[in-house]
This record gives sequence, C-alpha cells and structure tokens, in this order.
Amino acid sequence: MAVSIDIKKLTSFTLGAAVKLKDTVWRPLWKVLTFSPADDAVSAKKNLAVSIAKGSFSIAYGSRFLSLIKIKQVREYSFEDGRYPQPEAFASSLALAINDFGAAKADLSLSIPKAWAVIKTTEFPVTVKENLSSVISYELDRLTPFSPEDALYDFKILTEGAGKLTVLVIAAKADLVKPYIEALREKGIIVGRLTVNLSGIGTLCRYADKEDNFIFTAIDKNVYEGALFLDGSIAGAFTGSFSTPPIRPLASGGKGGGEKSEVDTLMAEIEPLIATVNNRGKLPKIVALLKDVSPPTKELLKLRTNLPLKILNETDINLRIPGQQSAIPYAAIGGVLESLWPKADALDLLRKGLRESPKYPMTLTIFLIISIIAMWILYMVSPLKIEEKRLTEIDRQIMLRKEEVKKIEALKKDMDALDSETSTISNFRENRPTALNILRELTTILPKTTWLTRVRITETTVDIEGYASSASTLLPKLESTKYFKKSEFASPTFRDTRINADRFNIKMEIADVKKAEGETKKIEKK
Repeated sequence: MAVSIDIKKLTSFTLGAAVKLKDTVWRPLWKVLTFSPADDAVSAKKNLAVSIAKGSFSIAYGSRFLSLIKIKQVREYSFEDGRYPQPEAFASSLALAINDFGAAKADLSLSIPKAWAVIKTTEFPVTVKENLSSVISYELDRLTPFSPEDALYDFKILTEGAGKLTVLVIAAKADLVKPYIEALREKGIIVGRLTVNLSGIGTLCRYADKEDNFIFTAIDKNVYEGALFLDGSIAGAFTGSFSTPPIRPLASGGKGGGEKSEVDTLMAEIEPLIATVNNRGKLPKIVALLKDVSPPTKELLKLRTNLPLKILNETDINLRIPGQQSAIPYAAIGGVLESLWPKADALDLLRKGLRESPKYPMTLTIFLIISIIAMWILYMVSPLKIEEKRLTEIDRQIMLRKEEVKKIEALKKDMDALDSETSTISNFRENRPTALNILRELTTILPKTTWLTRVRITETTVDIEGYASSASTLLPKLESTKYFKKSEFASPTFRDTRINADRFNIKMEIADVKKAEGETKKIEKK
C-alpha cells in the first residue's frame, strides 16, 4: 500500500514537473525559435474597418507598427434615417473614402449590425474538441435559424472544464451580407474579414480600459442592444426595442414615467448578466453608449444598476481619434483594433468555422541551427588551422636552416664513423692480445736453445714450429704463461741428428688475457 502511494506521488510529481517545464522553458523557447519578422507583435499592418448601422455607415483607418496602433482617419456617411444603406451606394461611398484616405493597400474589415447576426453560447462534450468545426457545422441549424450553406459563421471556445466545452457561436444570414461583399468586389474592394459591431465595441472597451469583464449596453432612440464580456469574449447578448416613443428630455414638472419604464426594460436584460458575473466572484462594470437619452434616464440607470457606470460617448477612451469626440465611430474603431491588436482574438464570420493549423515560421530556427553548426565547425577547424600555421612556420624555419642542418648532419656522420672506428680499435685491444704481445711472450719464455721456424696466430689459437734441444720441456713453460692454455704437440716430435735438436709442432689456445690481467692487478694491489 505504501509503495502504491509512493508511486502515485512520484507520478504526480513527474507530471507536475513536466507541465511546469513545458510552461516555463519549452513554450518561451518555442516562441523564440518560431518567431517571425511577420509576427503580429512587431509587423507593420494597415486596416480599414467599415461599420454598417441604420441610416449610416462609419469608416476608421488605422495602422500598426511595432505593436503601436494609431487611428489615422475616421468618417461617417449618413443615408435615409431608419434604413440600412443599399449595397451599391455603400460600395460607391466606400470607394471614394478609400481613395481619399489613401488606403488602397489596407486590409478591409466589414462590421455588421447585431440585428443581422445571431449570438449564442452552447455546450458540447469535451470529446468533440478535435472535430469541433465539423460539429458546429452539423449543429448550426439547431443552434441558429440558419443552415451551414446559408450562413456566415464562426465560433470560439470560452471555457473548458467538467468534461464540457462552452462555445460562443456567431452566425449571420449570408443573403443579407453577400450583396455588400459582391458590390464591393465589383469596385475592386475585397473584404478580408467579417465581424459584428458588438464585438468591435467590446474590443475597443478592452483596449481602452484594460478590462476583460464588463457589461456593454447601447441605446439609440427606442432600440437597445448589449452583451456580457467575460475574459474578453462575448458570453451573452441581448437586443430589443422600447414600447414607448423615443426618449426626450422632460419638461419642468414632468413625471418621468417613460424613463422608468425603459430603464426597467433594460434592467430586465442586464440583471441576469450581473448575476452571472457575481457567480464568478467578480464585480461587473457597465459600459454604456447612450444616444438621444435624457439626463433623468441616465441618472435612473446609474441608481438602478448600483454599479460603476461608464458612458462611452461622454468620456475619454484613452485613444487619439481625429475629429470631434461626439462623432467617434466606436464600432468601426473597434473593427480596426480587432484586426491590428494581437490580443483581440476576434472571430471572422467569413471563415465559416474553419481553423487552419498555425504555420510556424522556421526562418529564425534555421538561422540559429546554421549558426550553431558554423560555430561547431569553427570550433573543430580552428585548432587544425592553428597547427597548420605552426607547421608552416616550422617548415619555413627548416628551409632557412637547411644548409646548416646538412653541414651538421655531415659532421654527425663523420663523428659516428670515427666513434665506430675508435670503438672497434678499443674492443680489439681490450678483448684479445695483439700478435706483438704474443711474440714478445714467446721470446721471453722459450729457452735460448730453441728457435722457431714458423708462428701462426689466429683469434683463438697459436701454432708454433721449430727446433729445441729438448722439446718436452717446452709445454710446461708455455702452460705457465698467462697467454696460453691447453698446450699440446700437434704432431710427433723427432730428433734431427744433423743439428742434434728435436723438431716440434705445438698447438695451444689463447687464454682470456683480459681476465688474467684483471686478476694480476688485484694481486698487485693486495
């Protein structure tokens, strides 16, 4: 049991360490290795966002360089009040604006009204995450009034947990949007991205206030709409109209019944969203865009919400916008930010839910690998080059002293030859007695009545022939000397009567004279 618990602890620790290593080391390293100069964080980009609304459409032109976003120009075109602009008139006006802005090469984002789209959150089992695009396409006619063929849509995973995925789906009827896209295409203008006005305004609020959790509401005459933003994404939306006539400032002494009714209607939509935020342990903030709304209605809205309320069109949005504050096209500016701000993570209805795997640029990775290989080769080759230079210098020095070396080598050869000859002579003198010493010894030990007719000396033997008055007395004399040993007659002796002497032929070996001389010296020292 204890072993099982230890294994579980070890497994848990190993998995935790692996996840921590992945988050703290591998992911930052992977970002560096796959970093591209075209990355959204540093690349230069331009975008023109167009927002369609009832009675008008607005344009915002912005650019990004090294993560700095700048809104360069904004403009609003008015049309028949209460109606959306027709595609042909819309395309013609937009073509003129693009020419005036000098934005022909900018990407174009089209933002449509909330009334044209369906915004809905739904849940799926986490098992479908890998095939979520196919599942959304299959379930779209159940989630929205549109079929996949008749809709432009996109989705985003909001949360994941407890075996479920909470997914945001935004869809618009293609027949409403495509006439505008086709009219623009006829003018040579290509729509690169399609979004919803609510999403753009939410992105603007996030960018300006650095706040990811808030409730947005907009009132324009007798129409209202809004959305709940959690962690920067739409988590719920609402839209409707008031039953009363458009809100006007009350005359002195008015009772204000219209304002109360409209605030009650709006709060009925907002209060469930406030409860959703409170359930997550957060205090929501309300951002409102109020047009043609009386001051009493504003005050009543503040009292009823009892929450921080920011009126967008009455406060600074912390973004430099050309033109008057009252004429700011918030949805169009939000569309620019959605395209240029890497953290926007906005949806694009033109994708129809399709997701492409990110293609990581390998330029920096390849450059680093080549640099490492080059440094490794340099590390391996440099010692060889240094040694080659040393050898070259040594060869040069040898060539400079070649003649001297030759002379030295010739002298060395002569010295070796002389040493060899000297050694030979020394060895000859030390290892055996010379013939002169032998002859001198024979002369000393032989009697005067003895004479020699022939003496033959080799390296190891001596042969003598001659005459003596008595040949038998010669052997003891020869044995007594230090030069000879094993003396014997080589042939029988005979008496020569003519000279009255014995003829002899004696053979003997040469003794170890060197050893004998050494012993003699030792005796003399004693």
